[in-house]
Amino acid sequence: MSPRESPLIGVTGRRFRLSLIAGADARYGDRCADSFMADFATRIAAAGGLPVHLSYDTDAAGVCEWLSAVVVTGGQDVHPAYWGGDTSVVRDIDPRADPMVHDAERDEYELALVRAALERRIPVLAVCRGLQVLNVALGGTLIADLPAGPVAHLSAEAAPTDGTADHVVTFAPGSTAASLFGGSARTNSWHHQAVDRCGAGLVVTGRASDGVVEAVELPGAPVLGVQWHPEWMAGSDPSFAWVVAEAARQLESQRERSCL
Repeated sequence: MSPRESPLIGVTGRRFRLSLIAGADARYGDRCADSFMADFATRIAAAGGLPVHLSYDTDAAGVCEWLSAVVVTGGQDVHPAYWGGDTSVVRDIDPRADPMVHDAERDEYELALVRAALERRIPVLAVCRGLQVLNVALGGTLIADLPAGPVAHLSAEAAPTDGTADHVVTFAPGSTAASLFGGSARTNSWHHQAVDRCGAGLVVTGRASDGVVEAVELPGAPVLGVQWHPEWMAGSDPSFAWVVAEAARQLESQRERSCL
């Protein structure tokens, strides 16, 4: 696929102060940097897509006029105010000074981005936190903190890893996930929250053995949410080939419409 033929795929990230970077010049410490996990861009590019990093300042509806797909990445918990959770857990800490605390600005941007992508019917790959953002964007709720059980969802393993033997996800027959991964697949896992009630139209197509939701889809639309981190699987993960292929179809459709 030539660069001119390759689909633009937007990738979300996070924002923090430069003072958090070891060795950074203290004169600029109060300024912010936008950060993106490079593994997403690397794997999207390897699959034939053109990754585009999206700052919070990018107009969500406007950028979806240009993009052929959106990837919503992992990170901190979604602020409970957006899904009806217990807001007493929110600490009064600047998310620019600690990129792991709740970041309402990121939440607002990604919720708007998902809704704009769905409205334009461009493909969405939602990863870990991204799956939860997708669910909340459609009116769903979350489990605030998974209890300890037979499956370790908040793994102590370092990335990249293909996960542990206890973390096997079983997929619903006939689903997009099953077409990509087969009947089941071992995956990595770094989350302590999960889908509770599904948002409007979303269906669960993958679960761990303890019943925790690991994959969701929106029937009739190119939308896939995975609770693991495909960018940090030690082996290849077909999620990226899927989103690039769906984005290429979207791009072709966009070009055909522009010729009418």
